[in-house]
Amino acid sequence: MQEDYKYELMEDPKELAGLGLCSEKVYRDLLACQKGGMEESQFKAKYLSKTAILCLDIADFTRTAIAQGELHSLLRILDVQKVCGPVFRGLNARRVRAFADDFTVIFDNPNDALNAAFEVHHRIELFNRSDLAPKNPASCCIGIGYGEVFAIGRDLAMGDEMNQASKLGEDIAKGTETLITERAYEALKERNDCVFQKRTHNRVPFHYYQVSKQK
Repeated sequence: MQEDYKYELMEDPKELAGLGLCSEKVYRDLLACQKGGMEESQFKAKYLSKTAILCLDIADFTRTAIAQGELHSLLRILDVQKVCGPVFRGLNARRVRAFADDFTVIFDNPNDALNAAFEVHHRIELFNRSDLAPKNPASCCIGIGYGEVFAIGRDLAMGDEMNQASKLGEDIAKGTETLITERAYEALKERNDCVFQKRTHNRVPFHYYQVSKQK
């Protein structure tokens, strides 16, 4: 038996926008969809965009932060940002957002996203061998998705490909690994400079591929 909900709901688009996820305009349209004033097809026509998404995470960050201390962990983040910033800028990233030990980077072309992943791993390796590296240098885990997502939210990319890329980059990939979704694989599989290996994991309900540079 259903019961009436007796508490206040935040349903003002301006107040919802103040939470920092979506714009007032997007919330207005989402509320219209919820209340039947806007069709799903209209919402998709307005916001869907084909996008490549790169999600980067620093490997073993929590464990290292506990062992080495808070300042050390912040300096590891700083090092990764210093290395990665020029890579993303030079490989046509449309949008770059850093949060804690993560990067979310948006590209129009999946090849640019994959090239950026390879270049990040390469430059991190060189940095870690240089005299600039700390005693416990960072390595990066990367997940890549490609396909239609909604151009809304903080990264202007919300949808299944964002969800999968985030899961791969943050939870499944190990340091120096690049994992890509099935849709990203379909867009990239003709590259003859790469080796693709299909993978499964008991923590994710989808197939994905590990990709590395052809030696």
